[in-house]
Amino acid sequence: MMRAVGAAAALALSLPATTAQAAEEVRAVPQVLPIGVAVSALPLAVEDRTGYRRTSFKHWNTGDLPSDGCNTRQEVLLSEAVEYPAIGPGCALSEGMWVSYYDDVSVTDASRLDIDHMVPLAEAWDSGASSWTAQRREAYANDQGQLSSLVAVTARSNRQKADQDPAQWLPPSAEALCRYGAEWTATKLRWGLAVDEAERDRLQDIAAGCGGTDVEFTPAP
Repeated sequence: MMRAVGAAAALALSLPATTAQAAEEVRAVPQVLPIGVAVSALPLAVEDRTGYRRTSFKHWNTGDLPSDGCNTRQEVLLSEAVEYPAIGPGCALSEGMWVSYYDDVSVTDASRLDIDHMVPLAEAWDSGASSWTAQRREAYANDQGQLSSLVAVTARSNRQKADQDPAQWLPPSAEALCRYGAEWTATKLRWGLAVDEAERDRLQDIAAGCGGTDVEFTPAP
């Protein structure tokens, strides 16, 4: 499956613009893989954080709908609300409710929530984003094209996670494990990011205990 994606990308580079656009559309077809197969598709590489700065990933920008007056953070909160909030001036949100799946906590105050990059910015840099353009890093940091890329969670759980990969940190809620492993893998596949050995081994352990779990991803343009 991943070889087919790579072939489509190579084809797009060698074709005229209109044909290349069609090839890109083929490449962006959503894919669904069993979690064990998806983990095996992740490229293996040694990670390197040399030169990383959080400011290399511009966020939050004006989001998917610049005309709505909300930034990416606010748009994610609106999309993930289980009780839709009131929207005030400056897209201030109140009276909604969210569920942080990392720790299975319900939250009614949006200020207690962080928008977590499923694969943290520093981890993305280590895994391949260091070679990207500034525009691609901004697209990654504000990615609403795949629901698993950005997730509203309690500030406490997000800060406990920090920039750690699954070999170093997993959600405290046992019910979150399979979803988290699948969404981490989906984000890395979407953006063509690599894993190191310890990360791959932990993902394989998760996959072994999560039979029946699928990984859904759409390769990023």
